[in-house]
Amino acid sequence: MRELINEFIDMKAVEAGAALNTLKAYRNDLEQYAKGILPLLVQNVKKEDIEDYLKKLKDSGCRPKTLSRKISALREFYKFLQSEQIMADNPATRLRTPKIGKSLPLFLTPKEIKKICEVSRTKHKNKFSIMRMCVMIKLMYSSGLRVSELVSLSENAINYDQLQILIYGKGSKERIVPITKEVKSEIFEYLERRGEFLGSRKSKWMFPSVRSLSGHMTRDGFFKNLKKMALEAGIACEKVHPHVLRHSFATKLVNKNADLRSIQKMLGHENIVTTEIYTHITTEKLANEVRKNHPLMQKKKNEEKEKKRKKYISRKNAIAAIWKVLEIYLFR
Repeated sequence: MRELINEFIDMKAVEAGAALNTLKAYRNDLEQYAKGILPLLVQNVKKEDIEDYLKKLKDSGCRPKTLSRKISALREFYKFLQSEQIMADNPATRLRTPKIGKSLPLFLTPKEIKKICEVSRTKHKNKFSIMRMCVMIKLMYSSGLRVSELVSLSENAINYDQLQILIYGKGSKERIVPITKEVKSEIFEYLERRGEFLGSRKSKWMFPSVRSLSGHMTRDGFFKNLKKMALEAGIACEKVHPHVLRHSFATKLVNKNADLRSIQKMLGHENIVTTEIYTHITTEKLANEVRKNHPLMQKKKNEEKEKKRKKYISRKNAIAAIWKVLEIYLFR
């Protein structure tokens, strides 16, 4: 089984050009599957066997989105085995994908970002580590970079005169992302301390790390630090994720009526449909504003209040009438 998984991963890397994180997810899902169907071999598995495995995952609390990803991995894996003539049929083809409800992206406010950095500065002694994280957080929050793009940012990627970053995104596609003057000044301050941190060492990375093999801060490292800082600041766990910073950037632009095509280019979305999810946030916000402030809604609220008042008076009068009858006939 391990050899087949390795061959599949190699094929995805070479022929499909899959990203490292995608390959890692494939490997984790398939290795878990191989253990889950023991003592069966993958070549002997039927659709019912896979469904039993997925049911166990679901019963153990596996979320629909995760199940959907695992099913997709199994379809691709068995499609590969079929193409290699290891299997005649693909037992994963007709698996039902769980329905995933659309959820609006979460976002952080500028006050929450400020609080995260301020609390961390007061609590931790390693000032450089906190400064590096704060610059990374604010850069991501103000530019909408993907976390993979942020951590692998080179020292020469930023054009400080034009306030721009040259990004090599998914599929090695280039795009230009603007930065603010405020972030530029914080980066300058950080770069001075960065030189002290590196000492005689040299690094081409904007955010170097002596612990990682890549030489720069890793995605996992950034996520762990961000989560720790946010929790210390009392920010809700569900809002603490690198992607939330990217979502926050897009949400701010949509709420300021920025052109959707421009937002798509800055985020590096291949399809504008992906960008349009942020318009739902604005639509919901507008709906709430209408319900709260529109004159017709206010009139409706007033009418409902008047109905309740009349109903209360009617009940009060009815009770008073009953007491009057009781006084006449029972307490004379």
